[in-house]
Amino acid sequence: MQTTQYLAEVVEELTRTVGLISDEEAEKLVNKILESKKIFVAGAGRSGFMGKSFAMRMMHMGIDAYVVGETVTANLEKDDLLIIGSGSGETKTLVSIAEKAKSLGGTVAAVTIFPNSTIGKLADIIIKLPGSPKDQSESEYKTIQPMGSLFEQTMIIFYDALILRFMEKKGLDSTKMYGKHANLE
Repeated sequence: MQTTQYLAEVVEELTRTVGLISDEEAEKLVNKILESKKIFVAGAGRSGFMGKSFAMRMMHMGIDAYVVGETVTANLEKDDLLIIGSGSGETKTLVSIAEKAKSLGGTVAAVTIFPNSTIGKLADIIIKLPGSPKDQSESEYKTIQPMGSLFEQTMIIFYDALILRFMEKKGLDSTKMYGKHANLE
C-alpha cells in the first residue's frame, strides 16, 4: 500500500470512532469545565502530549488550565477538575494522581478505552473512546495502526471538539482566542 492509502484508511478509522462516543458524557465534561475554577490535564506518553495541547487551547480561551507535572502547575483544590487521558486506565502514576485529586475534593474525568479500569472507577465523568491499547490483543476495536495511535488521534480530535463546544457556549471565536496566543515565540 502507498502512504496515501494508509492515510485514507486512518481517516476512515477516525470517522468510525465518532458514533461510538457519548454526547451525554461529553456535555457533562464541557459543563464541568465551564463551572470549575481550575482545570488540570494529565496523561503519559503520547496521550500526555494530546492533553498538553488541550490545556494550551483551554488557556487560549481564558480557562485557568494546567498540565500535571509541569513546574508552573498550580495546586488542585476542592471542586477543581482533573482530566486524565489514559487508554488502559491503569498507568500507575496516573492512578496515584487520580487518587490524590479525589482526596483533595477534586472532580476526576477519565478519557479512556476502558471505563472499568482503575482510573475509570475513580472518575466522576467517563469518556469512553474507541481504540486499541498498546497491547492490541486486549482490544475489541480493530485498527491497522500501531499500538495506541487510534486512541490518541481520537483523543486529540475529541479534545478539539470539546473546545468548539465550549466556544459555542461562551460565544468565542478564533479571533478572540488569538489574543491569548503566545507572543514570545
